[in-house]
Amino acid sequence: MQILIASELAPYRIGSGQYIYLMAIASQEAITQKALSEKLLIDKTTTAKAITKLEAEGYVRREIDPADNRYQLLYLTQSGREVVPKVQEALRRVKNKTRKGINDEEYELLLDLLRTVLRNLSDQGEARE
Repeated sequence: MQILIASELAPYRIGSGQYIYLMAIASQEAITQKALSEKLLIDKTTTAKAITKLEAEGYVRREIDPADNRYQLLYLTQSGREVVPKVQEALRRVKNKTRKGINDEEYELLLDLLRTVLRNLSDQGEARE
């Protein structure tokens, strides 16, 4: 899937590992980088690299948080707002390819199971098995 996504997003200079940040910021602008990392269950270093790339491409901007100047809030730029529907369409095309032969109920079960696996892998409080 990552190869398909990378291919679909290449015209927009968005890597397959960066679109999730773009989409998360689109759904919740004025989010801190730390909150974004926590929301996506991705480490801070990886998040910082992805945001830097999206910022360099002109899709994301940072502003000092007026409530606490130690933090920066993330927003989409105009270019970011314009590219979001294109990214959504590209992701829809990839999703449709992955769903062939799978009904809605099965697909939702698959997603639920994958979310559980992700939570299990990212749970810092659990002892290692």
